[in-house]
Amino acid sequence: MKKKTSTIFALALAAMLGMGMAEANAQRVVYKGTATINQKDGTSTKFDVSSLRNLYNTESYVRVITEEYGENKYFENVDNVSFDWVAKTIGEIKIDYKKEISADELKQAVKDMRTQLGSALKAVYGMRGGKEGNPPQAHAYQFENSFGPDCYVQYFCVPHSDFPYSNFTLRSTYDLCKGSIGGPGSSFYAMKFDMAPTLNAEKIDYMPEIKAIYLMLFNYSAIENVDLFGPMPYNDHKNCVEESPFAYDRLKDIYYQAKADIDAAIECFKYYKDHRSEAYKKQIGSTISSRVQLLSLDYLYYADASDLSVWIRFANSLKLRMAIHMSKVEPATAKQWAEEAVAGGVIENEADEIGLFPSLLGYTHPLIEIMGWNDLVMGASFINLLQNLDHPYMKYLFTKNSIALEKSKQAVSGTSAPAVTPKGSVYVGMRNGVTPGIDQTADANPYVGYSMLDRTYFAECNPPLYLMKVSEVNFLRAEGALRGWNMGGTAQSFYEQGIRTAYLEDRNSPRKEYVNYIDDYLNVVAPKGIAYVDPQGLTPDMPSVTKIGVKWNEGDSKETKLEKIITQKYIASFPYSYESWVDLRRTGYPKLFPILNTEHSDGTIKPGDPKVQTADNIMRRIPWVPGDPQTKEDINATGIPALSEDTNNKPATDTQMQRLWWDVDAPNF
Repeated sequence: MKKKTSTIFALALAAMLGMGMAEANAQRVVYKGTATINQKDGTSTKFDVSSLRNLYNTESYVRVITEEYGENKYFENVDNVSFDWVAKTIGEIKIDYKKEISADELKQAVKDMRTQLGSALKAVYGMRGGKEGNPPQAHAYQFENSFGPDCYVQYFCVPHSDFPYSNFTLRSTYDLCKGSIGGPGSSFYAMKFDMAPTLNAEKIDYMPEIKAIYLMLFNYSAIENVDLFGPMPYNDHKNCVEESPFAYDRLKDIYYQAKADIDAAIECFKYYKDHRSEAYKKQIGSTISSRVQLLSLDYLYYADASDLSVWIRFANSLKLRMAIHMSKVEPATAKQWAEEAVAGGVIENEADEIGLFPSLLGYTHPLIEIMGWNDLVMGASFINLLQNLDHPYMKYLFTKNSIALEKSKQAVSGTSAPAVTPKGSVYVGMRNGVTPGIDQTADANPYVGYSMLDRTYFAECNPPLYLMKVSEVNFLRAEGALRGWNMGGTAQSFYEQGIRTAYLEDRNSPRKEYVNYIDDYLNVVAPKGIAYVDPQGLTPDMPSVTKIGVKWNEGDSKETKLEKIITQKYIASFPYSYESWVDLRRTGYPKLFPILNTEHSDGTIKPGDPKVQTADNIMRRIPWVPGDPQTKEDINATGIPALSEDTNNKPATDTQMQRLWWDVDAPNF
C-alpha cells in the first residue's frame, strides 16, 4: 500500500474538519472537495470532505468516519488515498457585481435556484418571528421578543408565570428560566440554516444584486443577534460550517466585517444602476418582489422593486445605526461611518422604510394573537411615561382595566390604591419584575385584567414589523448632530421629524389617529407628574421618573437633549424592542422604573435605586444557552475569550450583567 496518506494527514484532515487543531481554527479556513479511496482491484470510493468526519490510515486498512456511516467503515487492500479540495477563507463572501450576465443566464439562475430562493424567503420571515417558512407567527415572535427584550425595556410585562404547554415557569422579568429564552441562535436561526446556504450557492453569483441584498439582511440579523448576546460564530455560520467546534468572533470584528459587507453591497447597487440592461433589471425586480418582500406598498406604487436606490438607503441607514452604537467606544470611527452613511443617502421618507407589511402580505401582527392568549399586558413604566407626556397613544391605542380590581389583602403599607378600581376606569400597566399570578384568566389572576393593546384597533391599522423605520433614522441623525457630526441638518429638525413619523400604524391605514394630536404633543413643555398606583396595592406608589417634556429647547444641556431624543426614539420604536434595549444600555435612557425581584436573575443584577432605574438594575446581555448548537465547550474555548477581548481583556463572564463591546461605562459626552 502506498503511503500517500498517513496519520499525519489524518490529523490535518481532522483539523480542517473541526476535529481539534487550534492552528487550523485560527486560520479560519473551510475545505471543500472530495477524498477518494482507491483499492487494488480498481474500485474507488469518494467522500465529500464536508461530510467526512475523520480518516485513519494503517498498514492494513483505511478507517473512515462520516455522517452517513456513523461509526466506522473499513477499506482493505487499499492502493492509495487521494484528495481534491479547495480552501476558502472564512468570512469571505465576494460579490462579483461586474460579472457579465445575460438576461438568459439570469433567468436560468433564478430557475435553478428556486429552492434556495425559497429558503432565503424563509430567512426573511424568520427575522420577525417567521417559523418553518411561514410569515411571522405568535409563538416564534413571543420566544424571540415578548419573553425577553420587550420586557427588559418595559414595553410589556408577562402577567402569569405558568406556561404548561411549553413546560416552563417564569417567575419574573429577569428570570432566565429554561424554555423562555433561546440561545444566540434563536433570533438568528433562519439566517444560519436558510440564508447562509443561499449566499454560498454557486448560482447566486448570476444575480449579484440579490446576493448583495441577502448579504445585507444576513448582517442586519447578525448585528441584532450580537447586540443581544455578544460574540457569536459569525464567520462559521456565514460559511455554513455545520458542526462543532464553532469559533466565536469578537463583537467588534463582527461590526467591522458587517460594515465591509454593507459597503460592498452599496457598490454593487451603484454599478447595477449604470450598467445593467432593462431586461436584467426587470427580472431582478420580479425576484426581489417574490423572494425578499420587504418593500412598502408606497414604494412599489411610486417606484418598483428594480429601483435599488432603496437598498442603498437601507444599507447606509444600517451603517448609521451601527455607528451610533459605537459612539462611546470608538467615537472617531463612529463619526466617520455616520457621516459616510448620511453622505451616501439614508432613509428619508416613509415610502423607503424596510419591513414586513401585513397589509401587503396578508397576515396579522403576532402581538394580536399573543394578547388574545393573555400572555402580555402593558408595562407600568411605559404607560406612565406616555401618560406624563400626554402622548397621542393614550388617546386610542390601549384598553382600560377589563375587570374591577380590588385592593389586595397583602397590599403594602402606604399604598393609595382604592378599595375597588371599577372596570374600565383606568389605564394601568404591570410593574416589571413583580411576581406574576398563576392563571391566564382575569377572574383568577387580576394582572390579566390590566391594560393591553386595543386588539381591534391594532388589527385594523396593520402595524408593520419594521427592519428600518424613517423615525429611527431621524433620531439617529438627531443624536449624531448633537454629538457634532455632520448629519445634514440640526438635532432639533431631525428630532421633530422623528416624532412626526413615529406612529406605529401602517402608512396606508385609513385609521391613523396619531396625526390628529401630533402638533399639540410637540409643544408639551413639562410632564404631568402622574404617579403610578398599583390597583392591587402590591407594590408601593411609584412617583413619575419622567422629568423632561417634549418641546425642544435649544438652551437645554446636551444631556437633557440626548434624553429627549432617546425617550422619543424609544416610544417610536414600540413595539419592537431590540434597538430600545441597546439605547437603554449604552445611554441609560429613557428613565424607567426599577425592575423588581432581581433575585430571580443569575445573581449579578441588583435592585439599585428604588426611585428610578439605574445602571446596576439594567440587564446588559442575554447569557448563552448551552442547548443552542454552540456548545458549552465552544463557549469556554472561544466565547468567553472573545467577550474578554471586546472589553480590553478584562475578566469576562457569561452573565446578565456582562457589558458588551459598545456598552461602555462612561459619561455620554
